[in-house]
Amino acid sequence: MKKQILALSLGVISIAATAQKSELKAAEKAIKNQDFAGAITALNSAEGLIANAKDKYKSKFYFLKGKAYAAKKNYKLASEAFNQLLSFEKSIKDDIYSSDAKPVLNQMIQEVSNKAVDLYNNKKDFKGASENFYLTYVLSPKDTSYAYNAAVAATQAKDYDAAIKYYNELRKIGYTGVETQYIATNRVTGKVENLGSKQQRDLMVKSGQYIKPEVKVSESKSATIVKNVALILKEQGKTEEAIAALTEARKANPKDLNLLLNEADMYIKLGEMDKFGALMNEAIALDPNNPTLYYNLGVVNYNQGRMKDAKKYYIKATELKPDYADAYMNLAVVVLNKDKAIVEEMNKNLSNFKKYDELAAKQKEVYKEALPFLEKADSLNRSVDTVKTLMNIYEILENEAKAKEYRDLYKSMK
Repeated sequence: MKKQILALSLGVISIAATAQKSELKAAEKAIKNQDFAGAITALNSAEGLIANAKDKYKSKFYFLKGKAYAAKKNYKLASEAFNQLLSFEKSIKDDIYSSDAKPVLNQMIQEVSNKAVDLYNNKKDFKGASENFYLTYVLSPKDTSYAYNAAVAATQAKDYDAAIKYYNELRKIGYTGVETQYIATNRVTGKVENLGSKQQRDLMVKSGQYIKPEVKVSESKSATIVKNVALILKEQGKTEEAIAALTEARKANPKDLNLLLNEADMYIKLGEMDKFGALMNEAIALDPNNPTLYYNLGVVNYNQGRMKDAKKYYIKATELKPDYADAYMNLAVVVLNKDKAIVEEMNKNLSNFKKYDELAAKQKEVYKEALPFLEKADSLNRSVDTVKTLMNIYEILENEAKAKEYRDLYKSMK
């Protein structure tokens, strides 16, 4: 009985092997005749028998499947088949069809990536661009920047679920987006250009066409990815998840200033100024010479009514950055904030001339204190607002020469 069973089993194997060869031969013939639908039908019939097939038949199956789907422009299934082929032949350490598959795969990559770029740049079809950028990444997993482009395009298309999926994929593979660029200055145009590789750059410098060779390393996109995930979660109304995403990232990178600032930005968007201020203090501890951090703390303290502290932080910002126009303007705003209470008192003492005059004198002192900050802000970044404010102050201070100067300026700018 055992011999009979063995004989029957051998017969089944023989029939299966014959079926494999027959279906693969039919698929190959159909591809040659450009009957790609027929090829796919034949390959589908053979698929259940492939698991136990010889290596050469497995390779041929994956190769033909990839070719058939590539011809049908079903690049997703084509890439899966080709990647199965490459992975399988790598595991058996043999190149049966890999060399033939790679040019077809490269052609698909080129077509899909070109389509993605066209949809993004020219047609502004961000959803379509996102899908094709991601498909390019699926076709060529080593080109991780396409997954990043897919996430960015999905965000612009407001396809937030897809964007989160792509960003999470980037986090899973540890994508940073850091690139080493070999740059040099074009001797004719004076422009700095990325010349691709060290070898190419050195060759161009040696030719005399380029000068000043440099190596430039781009910044990591890790913090940007986390920030974008958090902002998308917030857009979806998932505020707690958004903050959790940033908090988790900061635990892994406690000295990453970008992550800290992104979390702080989240709190300011939520109107939680105490938490924003606490994080800004942490940021200053990490980067004590960053004027923007002091400026932001000035804004926080001003909004919470702590004028003395606000002024202190704005002054520190200007010390670190003497041309910080916004900080000078806000210093003037802090000083002029005293004017509100004075005006209220003046309105209460309209019939008390002595008291009114005392308050008017006090008001002028406030304006005199604000003037240097306003003039500095105006000299660094003149606008209609700075000119109008200076005009009004000089009129109140009865400095007619200066008032006329700014009045004329204001008229010319209107």
